[in-house]
Amino acid sequence: MSNSTSRRSFLSKAALAAAMAPLAPLATFGKPMEEAIEKTPMASPPSDLKIESVTPAFIKGVNSLYIKITTNQGIVGYGEGVDAVPGTYYLVKRFGNRLTGRNPLDIHRIFDEIRKGGIFEGAQAGMYVAVLSAIEIALWDIAGKALGVPVYRLLGGKFRDRIRVYYDTVFYAIRNPPVKEYQDAGKKGVSMGFNAIKYDIDEAADPNKYDRYNWTMSPGELIRMEEQVAAAREAVGPKIDICIDMHGRYDYVTAQAVAQRLEKYNLMWLEEPMPTENIDIYKSLTESTSIPICYGENNYMAHGFRRALEIGAIDIVMPDLQKTGGLGEGQRIANLANLYYKPFSPHMVASFLGCMASCHVCASVPNFMILEWQAYFHTNQMWKDIVKYDGDWVKDGFITVSEKPGIGVDLNEEGMKKYALPDVPFFV
Repeated sequence: MSNSTSRRSFLSKAALAAAMAPLAPLATFGKPMEEAIEKTPMASPPSDLKIESVTPAFIKGVNSLYIKITTNQGIVGYGEGVDAVPGTYYLVKRFGNRLTGRNPLDIHRIFDEIRKGGIFEGAQAGMYVAVLSAIEIALWDIAGKALGVPVYRLLGGKFRDRIRVYYDTVFYAIRNPPVKEYQDAGKKGVSMGFNAIKYDIDEAADPNKYDRYNWTMSPGELIRMEEQVAAAREAVGPKIDICIDMHGRYDYVTAQAVAQRLEKYNLMWLEEPMPTENIDIYKSLTESTSIPICYGENNYMAHGFRRALEIGAIDIVMPDLQKTGGLGEGQRIANLANLYYKPFSPHMVASFLGCMASCHVCASVPNFMILEWQAYFHTNQMWKDIVKYDGDWVKDGFITVSEKPGIGVDLNEEGMKKYALPDVPFFV
């Protein structure tokens, strides 16, 4: 039973007693007692917190997993995992069975036990780690709520109050966007107050492509890519940062050619022009261009970034905190990168719950650079409907870090229900 429910029950009984005592002045009856109750903690100490349930929910159209953890003190924590989460309902339930009765404040211990307990079950990466990330984030939410502090306090405090975000134009969802759309999207982002814009230039359906299975681009593809980037730069001007994403779709020959051709446009970074499995070839690319190379949205845990940083294969680390291991692991990756003087710029395709969770980590590390922000947050009502948050989400290209206990954003379960994935249990 929550604190507020307990108090309401007491006051209701008090009001009934007042009605049975005509001599008691109704306007003042119970006021001193009410004030005393409000000042008295109704929950047991944090050391007595226990997890009662861990349940998942999925919504249509996106690869997101939402986690709800309930406790014996009525405190509820929410978390989110992305991408490697379809079909993971029973994996969540399996983890949940292991957590029942545990103290949710033992975040690192719980994470370590589940991960090490799954070494032969895929705990190195993929779905296992993505689901564990969502649970870990929900545990941080509970911890902050139980202790009455925002998550960044539990991570060691903050270096900044606001988190800079870039406007991802989401061109990966558009088939062969013309040059004018690059101009229009850039101008729109700038008009909304953003000082950094991201564009996608990989296009599987490009008519200039000779062979969809061969990752070497044609001359026509290269011309198309440069025209798009040139138009974007002209549209936003010289003082706005531009990031270019290629989603790991090309080979080394193409990556070199694109980097050479785009150097004159003063890019903030070139993101994953090749698959990220071969760290040595990334080192060759990074050493061959003046454009910073950004890498890591599909890498898991700090282990996935160690060697790339050690050999200087990348310039900017880009873990997705809703997939790579959660908030604690995200901070470890940032601290690891900081040893090599590399910026930390998380990938972010989650809801505003996941976004604010990421913001707490971004606030807590010195080498934070910028966080991803999706254009569809401004156009798709679903993203507003599924969360509870008071105030502006983003203003002038920055998110203010929440000062509320926990993450500061809750899921709106009623709002989520109309988008729930059919035939899959919803928080059950």
